[in-house]
Amino acid sequence: MATPRAHLHFATALLPEGWRDNVRVAIADGNIESVAPDVDPSPRDEGHAIGLPGMPNLHSHAFQRAMAGHAEHAAKDANRGADDFWTWREAMYRVALFVSPDDVEAIAAELYVEMLEAGFTRVGEFHYLHHDIDGAPYANIAEMAGRVLAAAGETGIGMTLLPVFYAHSDFASTPPTDGQRRFVNDVDAFAKLFAASEAAVSKVDGANIGVAPHSLRAVTPEELSAVAAMGDGPIHIHAAEQVKEVEASLRVLGKRPVGWLLENAAVGPRWCLIHATHMSEAETKALAKSGATAGLCPITEANLGDGVFNGRLFLESRGSFGIGSDSNVLIDAAAELRQLEYAQRLRDRARNRMNADGKSTGRTLFDAALAGGAKALAQPASGLTVGAPADVVTLRTDHRTLEGREGDALLDAWIFASRGPLIDCVWARGVKLVADGRHRARAPVRDRFRKVMRKLASH
Repeated sequence: MATPRAHLHFATALLPEGWRDNVRVAIADGNIESVAPDVDPSPRDEGHAIGLPGMPNLHSHAFQRAMAGHAEHAAKDANRGADDFWTWREAMYRVALFVSPDDVEAIAAELYVEMLEAGFTRVGEFHYLHHDIDGAPYANIAEMAGRVLAAAGETGIGMTLLPVFYAHSDFASTPPTDGQRRFVNDVDAFAKLFAASEAAVSKVDGANIGVAPHSLRAVTPEELSAVAAMGDGPIHIHAAEQVKEVEASLRVLGKRPVGWLLENAAVGPRWCLIHATHMSEAETKALAKSGATAGLCPITEANLGDGVFNGRLFLESRGSFGIGSDSNVLIDAAAELRQLEYAQRLRDRARNRMNADGKSTGRTLFDAALAGGAKALAQPASGLTVGAPADVVTLRTDHRTLEGREGDALLDAWIFASRGPLIDCVWARGVKLVADGRHRARAPVRDRFRKVMRKLASH
C-alpha cells in the first residue's frame, strides 16, 4: 500500500556521514526519496529540530510482555544462586500455556506501541508460541503468527517474522517437556508452518520473514541444516546465553555453542547469534570475522543474570551487533544501549568502553546498533539515506537534558542522562505513528491489553 508523499525538515539530523544542519528529507512510498542538507525549509515541510534514524529491535518474544515485573521474587526455599534463568523459564512457561490467540494479539499490539514510542521502528519477532494450549496445531497452522502480524499491521511497526523451530528440551535430542508443548514441531510440520507464515507475511506491507532454529539445545545438527535451508531470509539462533548451556554443549557436541556453529553451520552475514554471552576470546574474534550479527539484549540479560557480553573485544574486532528487547521487561532503546555500555564499565572498572573511531560512546553505540540491527533483519539500507525505509525519530527540544547540546552530545545525553521520555515523533516506513510521544492507537490498544492483564491476574 502506497504511503503519502511527505517532506520533513530538521534543524539538525544524523546522516550516515554525520550530523548536518537544515536537512530536508522527502518521503515517497514508504522510503526516503531524497536527503538534502543545508537547505532552507519550504512552506509545505513539516519542521522538527532533531532527526534520527529509527532503531531496529532485532529480538523480541511478544507474549512475554505480559509477565514483565511478575518474576522478581525468589522462592522462599531457594538456595543462594538457585533463582536463575532456568527458574524464570518455568514462570514464563506458565504464561505461555495460558494465553489465547486474542490475548497474544492484544499483548503484541501493546508491546509494539511501546516500542514505537521508545524509538524502535522495526522488530524481529522470534516467534515460538505456535500451537493451541493443549499442544495441538490450530486449524490454521500459522494462527499465532497471523496474530503478531495483525498487531504489527495495526500499530504500524515494521515486522521481520522469525518462526522458531523447537524440537527438544536439551542437547542429545532430549524429549520436550510438557511446558514446551505449544512450541514443538518436527521438520515436516515446521516446513508447513513456515510456508503458511510466509504466505501471511506477504500480505503485510513491509514485512519479511526468516527462520529461527531456537538453540543448539532445541535442535539437532541435522534439523539445524534443514531449517536453515528454508527460505533465503535471516537466520537467528540463541547461542551461549547461559554457562550451563556451554557446559552441556561441550559434553554432547565436544565444542562450545558459538565455536560449534562457526565450524559446522556456515555462519555468515545472514546469521544473527542472539546473546552470545559466554564466548572465549577466540570465539569472539571469529564471530566478528564471520560477518554474522551478535544480537544483544542487555536489559533482559541483566534481568536474568545471564552474564556480560565481551563488547569491547567484539567492537575492537570490528564485529556487527544490534540490540533487542527479548523478554520485554522494559522497552527503551536508549536504556538498552546504556545497559550495554555500563555492563562493560562494571566488568572492566573503566569508562567509555564501547567507543571507536574517535566518536563519542553514545554515537558509537547508536551507529553500530543501527547498522547491525538492519543487517540482522535483512533491511536493504538503514539510516537517513536515499532508498532506506523512512523510519525516522525526532527528539524533544524542550527537555532539559538536551539543553545546550549539539551533535554527538545529543545522543550521549539521550542515552546516558535522560530521565523522562525524549521521543517526540516517530515515522515507520513513511507513516507518522507517534506525535508528542504518544502512539495514535495508544488508547484502544491499551484498553485491550488491560483486559488481558486482568484475565491473567485472575488465573
